Amino acid sequence: MPKSEPFERYTDRYEGWFDAHEAAYQSEVEALQRLVTQPGFGIEIGVGSAQFAAPLGMQVGLDPADDMLVRARERGINVVKGVAESLPFRNGTFDTALLVTTICFVDDIPQTLAEARRVLRPDGSLVIGYIDTDSPVGQIYQEKKSENPFYREAVFVSTDEIVDALEVAGFSEFEFVQTIYHWPDEIDEREPIEEGYGDGSFVGIKATM
Repeated sequence: MPKSEPFERYTDRYEGWFDAHEAAYQSEVEALQRLVTQPGFGIEIGVGSAQFAAPLGMQVGLDPADDMLVRARERGINVVKGVAESLPFRNGTFDTALLVTTICFVDDIPQTLAEARRVLRPDGSLVIGYIDTDSPVGQIYQEKKSENPFYREAVFVSTDEIVDALEVAGFSEFEFVQTIYHWPDEIDEREPIEEGYGDGSFVGIKATM
């Protein structure tokens, strides 16, 4: 997966974003905590350095980038190297599958969602957190893609596109939260968290079968 190369090369820069944007980061974590209330046995797909997996109670993290897995392990996550489109786990392994700021980097969104559904137990849930391409922050990211080594190869998607793909993958019930109403560099305190989508740039979806 060539999109993982920047995460290997600029690991410290990736980590530094969370330190420099603490209020925005905490807003995103708290938004997702409303959806991940009882994680059970959980995996983050595209775990990165476990900035979300650790506070959200995931036990397992999968990622193609070795340097990210080292950081995730340091945060107490059991790590596995792999890609979202071909998860090395048996059917029905997890109660929760988490994808945060990952959906825009995968090579095949339908296959990623199908694999997430496969490894979930029948009463499990998939939680996705992402920047909506139709949002103000999403539009700026699109415009500045060429300036950012992480987002240069990213393909941003809208909430409606994700919901359509989730339905094709077999998910039928959805819950939404949203936050981040300003450009992250301008956020000095935690942003409001609201239900739904369409106003906040960071959206969380909880999908069940």
